[in-house]
Amino acid sequence: MTTSVKIGLGFLGIGIVLMGVGSYIGLVEAPPDRFMGDVQRIMYVHVPTAWNALLIFTIALGAAIGFLVTRRWGCDDWLQAQLELGVLYTALLCAQGAIWGKPTWGVWWSWDPRLTTTAIMLLLFAGILALRANLRRPSERASLASVATILAWITVPIVYMSVRWWNSLHQIQSTPKTVDAAMVLPLRMNAFAMLFLALGLTLLRARTLRLQRQALMAPLAASEESVDKSPEEGVV
Repeated sequence: MTTSVKIGLGFLGIGIVLMGVGSYIGLVEAPPDRFMGDVQRIMYVHVPTAWNALLIFTIALGAAIGFLVTRRWGCDDWLQAQLELGVLYTALLCAQGAIWGKPTWGVWWSWDPRLTTTAIMLLLFAGILALRANLRRPSERASLASVATILAWITVPIVYMSVRWWNSLHQIQSTPKTVDAAMVLPLRMNAFAMLFLALGLTLLRARTLRLQRQALMAPLAASEESVDKSPEEGVV
């Protein structure tokens, strides 16, 4: 077992433990919300999912810039892993929001600015994954995906600021000063839990992508080497 696999599995273990403890505190020990009651408890996974989705796409931005600057394949491996995780987290975010929205707003979905910009962000980054899947040359796939990621990342600050820029059903971002102290601990624990889960999955997925790329490029390298040999080099 390689070091990256051990670290990845370690991060996953930490994430699972933190998620279990944080969810227990949020579901059992934290008080219900004054207005929404127990429905509010989905916040303990919904808000950490939102935080980490935006963070993951920001890490993807760094990986995209890193590849364009250094041309290192490791950056592209991290880029794809972060794109996949970011799309997964954002899809979960939308599903959680719908579960929360039905009992509180009366509808599963509303074209609220926060929901609309989040949906656009999800579609853009999912589109980049589709683009990658339809490009065969690794260098072309990595370069175009990097450029597309940089452009799509513009939606990240827009999603974050949407509740401040437009009239929204969502409240403006809370702080520990505006949230009951009993609610802060499970929020933070689950936020770190989802971060550790993301880091663990990224390390494992990046390793898998590296092995797949090496297996794909090895025959091409061998073919080019055989073509470059002169007739004399081929004679023993």
